This record gives sequence, structure tokens and C-alpha cells, in this order.
Amino acid sequence: MAHFDLLIIGGGSGNSILTPEFDSWNVAMVERGPLGGTCLNVGCIPSKMLVLPAERVIEAAESAAIGVHVPEPTVDWPSIRDRIFGRIDAIVEGGTDYRRGQENVTYFEGDARFVDERRVSISLDSGGTEEVSADRVVLAAGARPIIPDVPGLSGTPFHTSDTIMRVDRLPERLAILGGGFIAAELGHVFSALGSKVTIIHRRAQMLRHEDEEVSERFTEVFRDRVDLRLCTHPSAVSFSDGEFRIELVAEDSPTVIDVDTTTIVSDALLVTTGRQPNGVQLNVAATGVNLDSAGYVLTDRTLRTSAEGIWALGDIRNPRQLKHLANQEARVVTHNLLHPQEPISISQDVIPSAVFSHPQVGSVGEREQDLRATGRRYVVGRCDYAGVAYGWALEDSTGFAKVLIDPESLEILGGHVIGSQAATLSQQLVQAMTFGITADRLAREQIWCHPALPEVIENALLDAL
Repeated sequence: MAHFDLLIIGGGSGNSILTPEFDSWNVAMVERGPLGGTCLNVGCIPSKMLVLPAERVIEAAESAAIGVHVPEPTVDWPSIRDRIFGRIDAIVEGGTDYRRGQENVTYFEGDARFVDERRVSISLDSGGTEEVSADRVVLAAGARPIIPDVPGLSGTPFHTSDTIMRVDRLPERLAILGGGFIAAELGHVFSALGSKVTIIHRRAQMLRHEDEEVSERFTEVFRDRVDLRLCTHPSAVSFSDGEFRIELVAEDSPTVIDVDTTTIVSDALLVTTGRQPNGVQLNVAATGVNLDSAGYVLTDRTLRTSAEGIWALGDIRNPRQLKHLANQEARVVTHNLLHPQEPISISQDVIPSAVFSHPQVGSVGEREQDLRATGRRYVVGRCDYAGVAYGWALEDSTGFAKVLIDPESLEILGGHVIGSQAATLSQQLVQAMTFGITADRLAREQIWCHPALPEVIENALLDAL
């Protein structure tokens, strides 16, 4: 059995741990999918590269409002897809060849399972198994799609976000199960590019992880572009002659009331009902690692687990499942592996997030419903995009910025933006919250460029003040 100084399970953000400082270490890496993990291969990178052409189509459609009439765009799906994966696949291939060629790195392609303390059995893609052990282990094995237990679903050729972006042709009709950010982003993409999209969601609003006003506004606006079937869930799924049939029932009703209005027929089905961490699949309990009730690996702030010599990072430990958090965690683990006597801790008190749909959403900090539930005092400030000059130019009648402020300390507790460039705009609030800049200082002690879209943040702050 081979023994290593360091074993990394997962080649996504775990791959970035191996800085030149590890060149003298004997390292093993295990990856069961393409090197680069979720973000590079099936997540943020390809999906946002799809969002860009979708945005161009929407801009063309909306340009009539400002006096520019653009002929209906022609969408070349194979060119769009191949532009994306032609780049990504080349990066993956080059990165894999590099890792294989490193003298101090042994790269295993296969599926790892713990069998004992810091010892794993690897089912190799090439056949056979191999056991390895290590002095130190990093768990960076990510998460995978959750597939709901719907009668008939497992026997159909449904897609998840892992597969839908590589389809050979655009589906004429696409049904999507779920109402979170993946449904919002890919629903936007395929609707803009020409598919008739139906979203089936058991909740009354989409993006329920967002601030309640943002969720309500997004649902209201998105309804104009896709067929939203809210407060429903599938009772059965079948596939025949190239078509899916999805039987729906109301969330509070055990029976189908009207077959004509509760049966969805589609050419493709995308399941976006969440993602679950891979800790249980790795059998981490065999090595002494503790999981929470949802299956996420538990760590302290230095990212050490309950087992000696084992760290964790990324989606396997963080329910937020955000790449920028995984990147930060990789930097912390790298330092702590190299400097065990001087460990550093993560700081994830201020976490930005975004939904790259149309409209776009950018968020940071507390939601109003959470502040209300805890009884903390707060003041709300709002500004519509239509309330600033650049918003007039955009003819945006639905976007807004919202800030939540402590009325005594003027600390910014949270910020939520929906509309054009929302993710970029919210970053100003992220900076202020991270560095302790109060709402009055942020609003009044800098010169805001006019007429520019950031004035929507300025005016929301002034409204709160």
C-alpha cells in the first residue's frame, strides 16, 4: 500500500492547494470526474458563459423600448456550446496532463472510499482497486445533484446541471423541476435561446433563499418569460417516443384535479432540486470525521475536522456551496498544512452571492425576514432603478436596491439588489460590511459618479439614513 505525505480527495478547489511550496511533498490526488470540479466543468464557468449569449438575445428584444429595432436573433446552439467547452475541455486536459507529469504527485482517476484512519480504497476508472494512506488528508470532494423520489423519474433520460449544457440541440420544450438559482439561471438561458420553458416548483415563489422582496419581484418578472407552475410537484414522470409526460399535483392536494392543465409534455427534463455533499459517499465516518444532520463535514474555523490530520473545504463542508468560499477555504487549508504551528482561520461573516438570471440578483448579509424573526432592530432603505438617471436610460421599471441598517450604530446589516449588474453593484456593500464602513460614511464620504448605476446604492443608503 502506497503511503503519502498528503492525500487530496477532489480536484476542484482542492487542486489549487498544490502551490510550489509542496514540491518536496509526496502527494496523491483522487478525482472521479474531470479535473477542475463543479465550477469549471458543470457549474459557474460554463453556465455564465451561456448566460452571456442569452443576455444578448434579451437585450435585442428589449431594445425597442429605447428606439432600436433589432431583427430577431438567430441562435447557433452548437457554436455557443462548442465555444464554451472547447475552452473548458482544453483547460481540463492540460491541467490533467500537468498533474500526471509532476514527479511528486500521483494522480488517481477513480472513486475513493475511506476504509480506516486516513486510508482509502480507490476504484480506478481503468479497472481494479488500490489502497493508499497518508499523514494528512484534505476532503474537497464537493457535492452532487439531488434526485427526488418521483415515480418513474429514474427510468427516464432526464438531465441535471451536470449534463444539460452539453446537449446536441436546443429542446423545443424544456421542463425544469425546482425553483432555486440553477432553475433561474438555466431557465433564463434556454428561454432566451428559444426553448419553451416550464418551471415546476413546490413553493409559492422562486429564489426563496433570497430576501423576500427580491424573491417576490423576481417571480413576478420571470413569470413573463417562462411558464411557472408554482405550489405544485410531480406525482409521476414517464418518457415515450421522445417526449416526457410530467403529471402534476397541487402541493396541498393529493389528487390531480384537471388532467388537461396538470400534465406537462416536454422534449427534455432538467432536475434542479438541490445538491448534496459527498461526505457520506466517501464513508468519512470510517476515518473519524463527523457530519452534521444534512451530511456536511464539520470543521472548526481552521478547517480541521474531528479526525486528526484531516481538513475539509468547499461544497463538502459548506452549505452555501459557493466557489468563492471554496477558494478562500483552499487558501486557509494551504497555509495550515504548511504552517501547522501558526494556523489561520476563515472569516465568512460577510458572504456575497449572485443569481445570473434576468433580472440578475446580488445579495449580501441579512435578509429582512431573518432580522424580523430575531427581533433585531433595523431600518430599510430602498431605491428603484427608475429613480436614478441611468435607470431611466435603461427603461428599467422593475429593478431596485435595498439596504438594511442598524438604526443606532448605522452598521450595514444586509443589501439586496435585483436588476442590471446587480452582482457588481452589491460588491460595494460587501466591501463596506467587510471593512466596517458605516452606512453614513459610505453614502456621504465618497463622491458617487453621476449619472452612473451605482447611484441606486447611494440613494438606498440615503433613504435608510
